[in-house]
Amino acid sequence: MHLVVPIYIQVSMIIEEQIQETISHLYDEKKYDHLKIIKSLAKGVFRPMQPVDFKDVALSISKEQGKDLVQLIEQNKLRNIVEFGTSFGISTLFLAQGVMATGGHVITTELIESKALKAIKNFKDAGVSELIEVRIGDALETLKNHSEPVDLLLLDGWKSLYLPLFQMLENNFHENTMVYVDNADMVETQVFLNVVSQNAIYQLQPKFEGKAVVITIKK
Repeated sequence: MHLVVPIYIQVSMIIEEQIQETISHLYDEKKYDHLKIIKSLAKGVFRPMQPVDFKDVALSISKEQGKDLVQLIEQNKLRNIVEFGTSFGISTLFLAQGVMATGGHVITTELIESKALKAIKNFKDAGVSELIEVRIGDALETLKNHSEPVDLLLLDGWKSLYLPLFQMLENNFHENTMVYVDNADMVETQVFLNVVSQNAIYQLQPKFEGKAVVITIKK
């Protein structure tokens, strides 16, 4: 018996393959990040570090974290995703992969224009541009008037902005909202997590040996 695969399933399979190919290519490029990071950190000898110092560095989540995010989105049927820190779009592509299954969309924001433009090209190459809205600029401005509920907030940008962004978007949280915090083991992130943990409505779950933390609202 000959089974005919519906067109929408065929298209979905093609896009999934394109996403994986794009992610693999970006991780290949990322192999040289450690050399770029050393060069960027050298600038901090003379002045405080700035986001622009890392304009050529991906600073992305790991593949394992990416797969975890996809699973998190699919299992919890998360649709409205907000990401702080697009970079070149690796994490955003994992988010897009997740919302393909839930019928959702991703809003992502990036301060450095050159990074955002490269990310936009990567999204086009992966065939997921229609699932992602890219906002360029200071996240405290690009997300200031956000009015939709937030199902998942991914914090993966400049660490000193984690707390003000969390507080600014807090009114958009609901009982099933999840906040995925990357680089949870860094000093500035620990300060943010300590503030959040003092609010009794939130519970914090470490993942990947403390490199990430998922914040949820206690039921």
